[in-house]
Formats: sequence, C-alpha cells, structure tokens
Amino acid sequence: MSQHTLSVLVEDKPGVLMRVSSLFARRNFNIQSLTVGPTERADVSRMTVVVDVEKQPLEQVTKQLNKLVNVIKIVELDESASVERELVLVKVRADAATRGEIQGVVQMFRAHVVDVSPDAVVVEATGSPDKLAALLRVLEPFGIRELVQSGTVALARGGRSISDRALRSA
Repeated sequence: MSQHTLSVLVEDKPGVLMRVSSLFARRNFNIQSLTVGPTERADVSRMTVVVDVEKQPLEQVTKQLNKLVNVIKIVELDESASVERELVLVKVRADAATRGEIQGVVQMFRAHVVDVSPDAVVVEATGSPDKLAALLRVLEPFGIRELVQSGTVALARGGRSISDRALRSA
C-alpha cells in the first residue's frame, strides 16, 4: 500500500463531510488524515484526505466521489509537486532549569513557545510529518504532558489552481 493525498473541492453544505468520509469507510479504507476548511470562495470548502491504499482501488473511490452531488473537483496531489504541512501543539514539562534548553530546541525547529506557566510550556510547530516527529522525539525526554496534531493540509505548487476551472463552471 502507498500513501495518497487527495484535494477535494466541495460545496460548503451540511452533511458533505459525512458523505465523503462514509464512502471511504464503505470501501474499508483507513483515512490517515482528514482536514476541511474554507477556500477563497465562501460557498466552497477544501477537504484534504490522506489515505494508505493501492492505486487501483483509489481510482474507483475517486470515480465514486465525483458522482456525489456536492463534490466539485478531486485532484491527487503528488508529494514532489505540492506543499504539505501539519500543525502540532505540545505541552512540555518545563521548570526554571529546563526552560532555556527547551527554548533552544524550539528555535532549532523554527517552532514557537505560545504559552508559559511555572511548570510547563506550550510549543506550536508547523511542518512536514517527519519534521514534527523529530521535534517530538527531541522534546520527549523533557516530558510531554499533552499534544494535539492536525491533519495534513496541502496545495499544489505553482501558479495553477485546481479551483480555477472547477469554480468557473460551478
């Protein structure tokens, strides 16, 4: 199996997320990451779906997705031709003795401390899943108290947009 990232433009209407995700569930595909957010148009949302599946079954699901009424456009994003990022917020144990060392790690990864308390700091970082995993490995010895990580968001590189033609005809 291999990992595939789909960028799906959908109408911003109730129930669309459920219909799209249930189509993957009916095929017994595990969604690795699913993010949904607004686009440059108020009536359109972008779903970024990351699945681990073989190419042939993915093509079948893509064809079925295209048949859903609220789906406008689907594009599989190639890793080398797209920008993919995730966000992590991680609460790390930090006292006066370790705070400076943690700050050094944060700077090395181009992350930011976004909250400080007497016994912990909250670090915000964006980047590739590999970069975030490396940051978490380095912070682990200090004691990770809590963390939350977003799913992947992605856009194709270059000046063209998947929404250019799709939204003109919608």
